[in-house]
Amino acid sequence: MSATPVEPLSAPAEYPPLRLAPTGLARIGALGSSIATFALVELQKLRADRSELVTRTIQPALWLLIFGTTFSRLRSIPTGSMPYLDFLAPGIIAQSALFIAIFYGILLIWDRDAGILNKLMVTPTPRAALITGKCFAAGVRAIAQVLIIVVLAVLMGVHITPNPLKLLAAILAVVLGTSFFACLSMTIAGLVVKRDRLMGIGQAIMMPLFFASNALYPIAVMPGWLKVISHVNPLSYEVEALRGLLVGGSYRLGLDLGVLTAAAAIGIACAASVLGRLTR
Repeated sequence: MSATPVEPLSAPAEYPPLRLAPTGLARIGALGSSIATFALVELQKLRADRSELVTRTIQPALWLLIFGTTFSRLRSIPTGSMPYLDFLAPGIIAQSALFIAIFYGILLIWDRDAGILNKLMVTPTPRAALITGKCFAAGVRAIAQVLIIVVLAVLMGVHITPNPLKLLAAILAVVLGTSFFACLSMTIAGLVVKRDRLMGIGQAIMMPLFFASNALYPIAVMPGWLKVISHVNPLSYEVEALRGLLVGGSYRLGLDLGVLTAAAAIGIACAASVLGRLTR
């Protein structure tokens, strides 16, 4: 009997070298790229339904047209030498951004129902990057709607500044304010999980946030308890910044932007911490 030939041992398999996680500046760049990617994904949804901008603008426009013109004639709200329509316009601008942001958590629940959120959660990208990308997308949506309100205000005779630096600072204030309220909505979405519950809570807190700010009237005319709420309401600081930048009212830009930045950062941390509840 002939011996069975023995096959030579195969060479050990070669694997591609492992990619190390980026560190230092590379890590910051990768995080920024992830945030930008998530923001672009969110903005692609806006292209699919551009009519949403118009429909969401109707209610703020009615506030400016009806409430603004009526109370300008009554002159019952003390705004000093500033016409009431000029005083009101920044508040309505902030309101229009608030209306977009306060229901932003519904988009997160839709992503969960479509299976998109589960796929994003298994990637190595930090949850905070996902939330931050959605915040920036909400801010860009708000800016697109705010531009419509600004054009309407100018047509109604509101004296909006043409200073480009002040306009850029106003855009920053809108983005920061929108980011906080979008994070508030996404945090609530992570806690309640259900779309109908989120809509109910959003409706319940939207108008109190608006009325407990300086959007419609000066803080000086508020009762004491409402003044306390107004001073901890980020919307008050957003309105104050917009009023000072756009129509020349008094403002504390460093304090206003500082409070909005801190609120947005806290909101991102809170929303990221409860994001996992949506995927259980």
